[in-house]
Amino acid sequence: MGFSFSLEGTGEAGVTAMETSPGERPREEIADEPATQLPDPETVEKEDEPATQVPDPEPAEKAEVRTIYTPEETGDRSLGWTFIMGILGGLLAMLTPCVFPMIPLTVSFFLRNADNRTRAFRDALFYGFTIIFAYVVLGLAISVIFGPATLNALATSPGFNIFFFALLVFFAASFFGAFELTMPASWSNALDSKADKTGGLIGVFLMGLTFVLVSFSCTGPIVGTLLVEAAIGGSVFAPAIGMLGFSLALAIPFSLFALFPTALKSLPKSGGWMNAVKVVLGFIVLAFSLKFLSIADAVGQWGILDREVFLVIWIAIFLLMGLYLIGKIKFAHDTELKYLSVPRLMLAIATFAFVLYMIPGLWGAPLRAISSFLPSPVTQDFDLSRITTQAPTNESETIYVGKSVQEGPHGLMAFTDYDEGMAAARQAGKPVFLDFTGLGCANCRRMEANVWSDPRVLEKLRNDFVKISLFVDDRTRLPEEEQFISSALGRERRVSTIGQKWSVFQAERYGANTQPYYVILDHEENMLAPAYGYDTNVERYLEFLTTGSNNF
Repeated sequence: MGFSFSLEGTGEAGVTAMETSPGERPREEIADEPATQLPDPETVEKEDEPATQVPDPEPAEKAEVRTIYTPEETGDRSLGWTFIMGILGGLLAMLTPCVFPMIPLTVSFFLRNADNRTRAFRDALFYGFTIIFAYVVLGLAISVIFGPATLNALATSPGFNIFFFALLVFFAASFFGAFELTMPASWSNALDSKADKTGGLIGVFLMGLTFVLVSFSCTGPIVGTLLVEAAIGGSVFAPAIGMLGFSLALAIPFSLFALFPTALKSLPKSGGWMNAVKVVLGFIVLAFSLKFLSIADAVGQWGILDREVFLVIWIAIFLLMGLYLIGKIKFAHDTELKYLSVPRLMLAIATFAFVLYMIPGLWGAPLRAISSFLPSPVTQDFDLSRITTQAPTNESETIYVGKSVQEGPHGLMAFTDYDEGMAAARQAGKPVFLDFTGLGCANCRRMEANVWSDPRVLEKLRNDFVKISLFVDDRTRLPEEEQFISSALGRERRVSTIGQKWSVFQAERYGANTQPYYVILDHEENMLAPAYGYDTNVERYLEFLTTGSNNF
């Protein structure tokens, strides 16, 4: 015998009238019964029924919706990743030919504190603070000027992404030695001379600014890449957090050199190895630039950079990088490579291994480690995985009929219009799997490659739900009569494209503006499970899907 009960929710997210044993009786029969007909476990007559058949309240507890994942956790995790990326960028910058030679300059400036430990500690701390201050102010300026809503819109703008693709190619050419990217010499010379004259904390502050300006020719490309990557995340704090990580990685070692000048003796001397580091960074920056071109191509739907074309270019770039590391390719500023050092050999092995790892992707391998960089598998012309993937059933072919139906990752069909998808779900008698995604959404691609590819997840998505995918960066214009004014995203604007329509819909209905964002709905548009954001844990995702289907 089943029970009917209600769980209170907030607004449209409330979950109502869920059955603990949906398989025993139809929902309609139970809903029509008066409340007095519901059996009470404490008073039910037991003459004709064994004690073991008395309804146990424990199943009702299991039917409660539990919070699996919240958007707040997604934001925290994104900021944490931005901070880590900043630290890695700072560590890379330490080895560049513009930053590494700053170590002797720093040591010579702070040798005056050799006999005064208190002053040495104060000046070293203030020197590091100055470096951090300069970079974090830059990050905050980006945040204040653009703001999260504008940054999110820029992230999917083809023009914005084309600009940064060209900018990174420009930086890569500088790293390869085509030209030297420097700040005006008068700026750094003026600061340097004033730092020597003033002394005290003002001199230390000016010395820190001198470091930032002099090292710009090598840190500029890294800082630019980090700022763009952080900014397009949509969080107002992301650029500042990224610069905090970057500046910490630079400031801590240089503060230690300022505190202990004699430590310079233990460091390797400048030489040709630093130009090699610069060239390797050039290869990496060139490869990373393709991500921005890929986003522009996906959002613009030009069809220029398909998945296999992207992979072919990456394979060529990293193959050339491996050949450079073993001395088969040389650039203008390289010194003669007399022998292969152990670190260089290890990096060459890792590079060639990465090239071999990417090759199966030309035939449809998911390449989960780099899935967030690659174009969608849907763009791949030849994909062996589609041959082995379970073909859609006749039932699926019957459900997915309409103007908005598209084939998605792993051969999953989906409606791209909300109303058409809801109507099909009511007709099919299945819950709705609502997928807020984007053509240029890197985290969406990672979820599809790492989570949806799991056979258990794939089976549920294919058989247990009617799938609706809403692309928030679709720039197809709405008919004039369907355009409207909305202030859902913090400012009043005219909604004139399909993507803006779904972005506003997500913000108004669910109070979120991040992708991926997954919601499971019944036919009355009530949420059957807490919304799920970016989290590649397959078991949690399965629990999310199971909760939604069980509560239907």
